[in-house]
Amino acid sequence: MRIYEPYQTTLDALRGSNIELIIGILNSNLQALTDATAATNWVQNNITKYWPDVKFKYFAVGNEVHPDKAEAQVVLPAMQNIHKAIVAANLLDQIKVSTAIDTTLLGNNYPPSAGSFSDSASSYIIPIINFLVSNGAPLLANVYPYFAYTYKPQDISLPYALFTSPGVVVTDGCLQY
Repeated sequence: MRIYEPYQTTLDALRGSNIELIIGILNSNLQALTDATAATNWVQNNITKYWPDVKFKYFAVGNEVHPDKAEAQVVLPAMQNIHKAIVAANLLDQIKVSTAIDTTLLGNNYPPSAGSFSDSASSYIIPIINFLVSNGAPLLANVYPYFAYTYKPQDISLPYALFTSPGVVVTDGCLQY
């Protein structure tokens, strides 16, 4: 399950549920988390007081930040500080730090095996990907296949866009989707 910020009532409701949680850090909070003390306080106030009763799996540090936005400069430092705070709280093996992107950062998305980031996004996203690789964390992506369908209904079937297709729709070399 994903929540976009740590609401106390939501976290209290999830205690003991065994539901794995992606918890977001709002874009408006990223600048503050470039300070290591603020990141440590954020983890203490929003995570350690609920752990292990709430099963945190990932932190999404920022949501759909684009390279041309002011927040882009602080995503990676905020991720690094949250990661250090997790290490200090002895939660490194429990929680992974990531960020969530949308597919507008892609320069090429078809066929899927040829996917790549746009030139304008590369200088922003590659250092983040290097951080994720070094920490064994995934890059989270908000994927909106229905919007792709609405833009190209002649090329994308509705069942494929809604994840209800009973069979293979796209063959990409030896890969099938």
